[in-house]
Amino acid sequence: MDDFLPISALQHYAYCPRQFSLIHVERAWAENRYTAEGRILHERVDSGAAEQRKDVRFERSVMLRSEKYRLTGKLDLLEVHNGGRYIPVEYKRGKPKLQSWDRIQVCAQALCIEEMRSVRVEEGAIWYWEVRRRESVALTEEIRQETLTAVESCHVLIERGETPRPTVEKSRCRACSLRDLCGPERFRRDGSALYARKLFEP
Repeated sequence: MDDFLPISALQHYAYCPRQFSLIHVERAWAENRYTAEGRILHERVDSGAAEQRKDVRFERSVMLRSEKYRLTGKLDLLEVHNGGRYIPVEYKRGKPKLQSWDRIQVCAQALCIEEMRSVRVEEGAIWYWEVRRRESVALTEEIRQETLTAVESCHVLIERGETPRPTVEKSRCRACSLRDLCGPERFRRDGSALYARKLFEP
């Protein structure tokens, strides 16, 4: 049985664990404007061929796999600099975020590259289409640990077949294509969890 986790699923988990489970445990999906625009962007990026520009080789649609972390996926762009410096580049439809959702995905891509090519990847990058800007991602021990925690949590949810309750961050639900399938407000009207927490508050 192939129990490898799609790298893109980590971004779903970081955004909302319930969204992750609806897609990767319950196999639910719905498209909205944001997901459609993201899909079209990746189709354009993936259509490019590998090329060499001065001291940098650009490899597109690079297939990734990690036996250690049970991850698999496709990288939009891999920059291979002379001297052995590797930079995974992910293309995103939107704009830079304070949260680490996108950086976790890039870090997971780097973990795969490190395993596959026996190198150390110190940085990645995200190209945000909406603002036409590239953001560098420093692959610190902090983001690596956050990524590994997300990987482990995703595997546990899939193995247990669990779907968590909706995120408490209501603003995230507005942009989610699965809002109608998820029904977050239905869960939030159920005050039992809040009541239980208050019982144990000092």
